[in-house]
Amino acid sequence: MSNISIGESPISKAELARQLGVSRTYVTLLSQGKRQPSKRIVDRLAKLKLTANVTVNTGTHEHLTFNQGVTGSRPVRPTSSSSPPLPYLLSQFLNSRRQGTSPRTHEFYEALLKPFIANYKLTCIDINLYLSNLTCKNGKNAYYRAIRAFCNWLYRQGYIKDNPITRVDPPKMTRIILPSLTREQVEYLIEQADSIRDKCIISLFADSGIRLNELLNIKSAHIDWETNTVMVWGKGGKQRKAPFTKRTVELLKQVLANTNGHTNIWGMKRRGIQIMLYRLEKETGLPCNPHTFRRTFASNLHRSGLDVEHIMRLGGWESLDMVLRYTRSVKFEESLRLYQEIKG
Repeated sequence: MSNISIGESPISKAELARQLGVSRTYVTLLSQGKRQPSKRIVDRLAKLKLTANVTVNTGTHEHLTFNQGVTGSRPVRPTSSSSPPLPYLLSQFLNSRRQGTSPRTHEFYEALLKPFIANYKLTCIDINLYLSNLTCKNGKNAYYRAIRAFCNWLYRQGYIKDNPITRVDPPKMTRIILPSLTREQVEYLIEQADSIRDKCIISLFADSGIRLNELLNIKSAHIDWETNTVMVWGKGGKQRKAPFTKRTVELLKQVLANTNGHTNIWGMKRRGIQIMLYRLEKETGLPCNPHTFRRTFASNLHRSGLDVEHIMRLGGWESLDMVLRYTRSVKFEESLRLYQEIKG
């Protein structure tokens, strides 16, 4: 193998190519004078103030300029000024998301990152400024996670030299007690719903703790009447069974009797269900949304004495963290009851 010298230090073509971020063939062609360095490579060299004196053992001497430094175990990354514009990089980032990622995940990244790249620079100062200007309190954490994923991807792909997100602390989350419904409140919401279909949706939400996306994809073939469960596909395409009660069984049978070849058993899209829940919340004054029902599912099971690990598996959570967060209010109720018994 021919060796190449950078100043006084000999280096192999393979190592030089790795350090420069180019192919070995490209280094060979440059050293043999069969290819001239591009203006982009020359410009980058000028910015780095580096000249590589390449000497090949065959006796050929060429003075070449390369686009990156050649010392250290990691390639020196290009500066942000030489990177493509951020809107282009955002589109590349979205296209790079792994197969199986839901369209909602793409929408999440796009909605949270577009305002940032349109009005701010990719620096730790601007990231902090952007997060500080947001008024969504705990929602800031979602913006932080989106920017972190984007910055980490840019750094791994070599588009940025330094990763600014490493110098940005995540927003501090306020630990509020999230609302859930009692069994009596769930029954009241079902009574107030306008149609059998709406009653069934609320009953299934409260019985199973399923997410809105999971509910939207239910077809009649997914229902197991012997075990009173329904097959759903959760986050990341994970399949699981969600349980429901006899109350929901009766309502489901009435819904299916009037289903006419819709994409799901409800004959509704996401927005239609959201509007129905919003109207019911306005009419009753009770929180009525999928997240509240998911918390209600966990809290009421915990009130009945079910262990949090069983609740985690029934609700399709990956870890106990969210279950414990959802059942915080129940634990406080237990503590308060014991306190009142002691104090009279």
